[in-house]
Amino acid sequence: MTYMNHIRILLAALLVLLSAPFLQAQEAEVTIHADQGKSKINKEIYGQFAEHLGSCIYGGLWVGTDSPIPNQRGYRLDVLQALRDLKVPVLRWPGGCFADDYHWRDGIGPKSERPSLRNNNWGGTVEDNSFGTHEFLNLCEMLGCEPYISGNVGSGTVQEMAQWVEYMTGTTDTPMGKLRAQNGRELPWRVKYFGIGNEAWGCGGNMTADYYSDVFRRYNTYLRDQPGNRLYRIASGASDYDYKWTRTCMQKIGRKMDAISVHYYTVKDWNNKGKATAFTPEEYYLTLEKCLDVETVVRRHCQIMDETDPQKHIALMVDEWGTWWDEEEGTIRGHLYQQNCLRDAMVAALMLNVFHKYTDRVKMANIAQVVNVLQAMILTDQKGTGHMVLTPTYHIFQMYQGFQEATHLPLDLQCDSLTTTEGKKVPALSASAARQADGSLILSLANTQLDKEQTVSVSIPGTEATTAEGTILTSQKAEDYNDFEHPDRVKPQPFKGAKVRKGQLTVKLPAKSIVVLNLK
Repeated sequence: MTYMNHIRILLAALLVLLSAPFLQAQEAEVTIHADQGKSKINKEIYGQFAEHLGSCIYGGLWVGTDSPIPNQRGYRLDVLQALRDLKVPVLRWPGGCFADDYHWRDGIGPKSERPSLRNNNWGGTVEDNSFGTHEFLNLCEMLGCEPYISGNVGSGTVQEMAQWVEYMTGTTDTPMGKLRAQNGRELPWRVKYFGIGNEAWGCGGNMTADYYSDVFRRYNTYLRDQPGNRLYRIASGASDYDYKWTRTCMQKIGRKMDAISVHYYTVKDWNNKGKATAFTPEEYYLTLEKCLDVETVVRRHCQIMDETDPQKHIALMVDEWGTWWDEEEGTIRGHLYQQNCLRDAMVAALMLNVFHKYTDRVKMANIAQVVNVLQAMILTDQKGTGHMVLTPTYHIFQMYQGFQEATHLPLDLQCDSLTTTEGKKVPALSASAARQADGSLILSLANTQLDKEQTVSVSIPGTEATTAEGTILTSQKAEDYNDFEHPDRVKPQPFKGAKVRKGQLTVKLPAKSIVVLNLK
């Protein structure tokens, strides 16, 4: 072989190496600073979102009392139990875009007298309003979670919103409280979280930030706290990278709001979102890169809020987040029904790990959505068979329950990065740690690599853990998902790959896996 041929072969090999989508990583180090924990991870970071969209409400949460599907007062029993097991801390309703088309009086009183409603935002579906204020707030009581109401600013009035607050939380000596009692509820509900509009920059009215700030101040004036109930007032915030919106609202609304929202969806191309369960390795890593960019968004919004609120009186609520893929073939257009695979579970784990880091400002997050829509916890069969399946994302939320109300612990992480063909960097490892109320530590580790095991060395100075028990979520392929024929294809399993020796933890993470450990 000639010298030039050798050179050509070497150059070709180098070109293949440089153009390879991903560089593999096999080892990583984590140091947990167990003595530096300051901020509590609010349980509301594990919040859910239920919009009148597709079959999230009707057929998902609610089937009505006449349904052959087992139910309790119209609520699906299997879904109800699954959400109880998940310990849902807060549930947002009725939207989303639907909120600014919703008029609450249409959803109270005898169901036979409630007017129907065409859902103009989502597929033009006609709904019978059988699920309204009473049904939602009763559901929250049954789940033991806080309700989060999104008020109608876009097409509603100040009077309408003010009366809704009085209807839900006022005593029976008020006009709206009296009406509530006539409709079967004597005692007022406790409603803490109230959103004054939703996506005011878009479907909530196409407003400017300056104009919305004035609208917020006007509406907020008439949302009066009732005896025994104080509203936590949430402003309609920005879409991902719109930092100007946050700065304007902070300057013009200020302490008149308790929190401001931000929405962030893991979507690379809104015109070509891609399929939920069919993707290339490159598309998998590009999805994770987009997901992890939420940290840039959250950090920048927090920095802007710090300019006028360094004491962090005003919270940031990521009250819509998740993956958004093309609708499944054969489903109703506009209902946003999509499958949910191991890739979605990885996105959920990475997002939650980011939220933990900013828990001094981020006090709530609501994944979109709870049943049958986008990155759902639960999928139900709409054909009357009553089948239900838990998604891989559901299992992540269940595995992460120990983080709720735990104290976040900062950590240092050293790992390789995976480089995509677009030159984007994706860390091979994501981690988060916290101290639970009983003093034990909880640690999450996510190996983002598709085809390589990873060994992680974990140091915890000042803490001598002797045992590490945990759970793992993984599968043969990142495209694997649960369906009604195979409900347990992707489910948590006991994890045996963690060893503690002389205070040092060593974890062998399989490829594309998420592990949660309890250290004692």
